[in-house]
Amino acid sequence: MGRNGRRSTNMAFTKLSVQTFDVGKGTPATTTPETDIWAVFRALRDSRSLFGLRPGHVQTLQAMLSFLKPGHGDTVFASNDAICRRVGGIDERTLRRHIDRFIELGFMKRHDSPNRKRYRVKSSEGQSISYGLSLAPLLERAGELLATAQAMENARRDRVFLRKQILTKLAQIDEADPENELTHQVRRVLRRKLSIAEYHTLLGELEAQCKQMSTAVDAPETMKLPANDGQTVRHHSKSEKEQKDLESRTDSETLPLQTLTTVCDQATSFATNSLKNWHDVESHARTLAPMMGIHESTFEKAARKIGSQKASCAIFIILQMSTRIRDFGAYFHSITLGRRESDFNPSLLLERLSRFGTATT
Repeated sequence: MGRNGRRSTNMAFTKLSVQTFDVGKGTPATTTPETDIWAVFRALRDSRSLFGLRPGHVQTLQAMLSFLKPGHGDTVFASNDAICRRVGGIDERTLRRHIDRFIELGFMKRHDSPNRKRYRVKSSEGQSISYGLSLAPLLERAGELLATAQAMENARRDRVFLRKQILTKLAQIDEADPENELTHQVRRVLRRKLSIAEYHTLLGELEAQCKQMSTAVDAPETMKLPANDGQTVRHHSKSEKEQKDLESRTDSETLPLQTLTTVCDQATSFATNSLKNWHDVESHARTLAPMMGIHESTFEKAARKIGSQKASCAIFIILQMSTRIRDFGAYFHSITLGRRESDFNPSLLLERLSRFGTATT
């Protein structure tokens, strides 16, 4: 403590001591714990929407706080003109509106002198009278403001967490069913700001959808076990032969090479050399696939299942229909490895594209 019962001025700048002077004795009657005025300011800034405050109000308050000096109380003595300059050149009329708003909300008090000037006077006994803009009410509500700001931050983090969960579920559904109507509806709803309760509702609907799809996919298939090892070997050999026959039959089908390269000009435009044969087309498709978000292993699986020519056609056609397809990877998986594989007919799609410039599968 310094002379006249005042605090020493060597404290941290961001700390203010709120003191009340006893007029009769001339010494501080009560002293509250030091309050981080800038922490209170940040709390009010972050929760300003709850109080109807705009960015301009916050800038004005920040400027006023910058005039406070450690150990000199919580009253702003700067003139309106000085405050306006520190805010950045706002007019005095706007400043008065901002001050009136803070007074209305109970964050500030105006102690006017007879001549409207702002200053402090002290007696020889240490009695003090301050005329100016008191920020004591702001400090008195520090606990309320800090709790409110923390609650808003917690709610924000919870909304981000729920939104990420929802996006994860949407990606899972898209991979299994790119045309699922629920995902389109949810994405439309996500365009606006939602409450935590609304996010929980959406997440619950998507979890139910994922569970339903998982139940359908994971349903056990009835399988007859072979009677002995000999039948197992014969069955394995037969399966390999059927797979080779399928690949051979698929690749041997006459697919319209010239039509493919002509109609799918989007894919052709990326080729560095002319596509003269199916080897060139397949090589180009393997180059395009990773660029479209289709993993190399996914393309190889598709090529083994439906044939490399048909898988390459899928790449060309998807790129040509790019404006109508949300997720290339999910769509490619659906028509080559998923439930729509049996409906995928490159020749028919190319015919539609050549006639109408669009196609559906």
